Amino acid sequence: MKQQEIYEIEQGMRPPESVKMTLEEFLDHDVAGYEYVKGELLPMAPPSREHGEISVNVIRYLDAHVYQNKLGRLYTAETTFQVGERVMKPDVAFVSTAQLTGDKTKGFPIPPDLAVEVVSPSDVQSRIAEKALGYLSAGTRLVWVLEPVSQTVTVYRSETDIETLTRDETLTGEDIIPGFTCSVEDLFE
Repeated sequence: MKQQEIYEIEQGMRPPESVKMTLEEFLDHDVAGYEYVKGELLPMAPPSREHGEISVNVIRYLDAHVYQNKLGRLYTAETTFQVGERVMKPDVAFVSTAQLTGDKTKGFPIPPDLAVEVVSPSDVQSRIAEKALGYLSAGTRLVWVLEPVSQTVTVYRSETDIETLTRDETLTGEDIIPGFTCSVEDLFE
């Protein structure tokens, strides 16, 4: 993979399907605006203002608790994580202190402990569910999917343990982020 090819993809001058890339190449040469799934580059939809506001709300509430309790670090959508044979960029990710090893100049060669995805208007529900289950099968311990239209959070703990919380319920960090609680309503303010 040449740097020129990456530049041409990022600038829209070359279609991503015209470039064959291995998982290792993607990890070495992250292509902005794309995730890597099954040998293909998948474009990420540009986030809307609403999407950005919700992501910042998650960070606002979650980061204060994580930082004060020295539980690990939060990462934004620019950070790559190897999730099985994929490279994903969750909107917000939590990595526990125990997992914070390796080269800081590269993305993570592991999945996050918690992956947070905010649904965009262009997202397809089946793709969101498949993405959440992909995180779990690769070792992510908890996935939150925030749906702006219904103002709900779907919590994925396993393939069979899935719960949807409404505005008047409380989201917790469970045993992944001990002691964290937040009103679902606050995430959509």
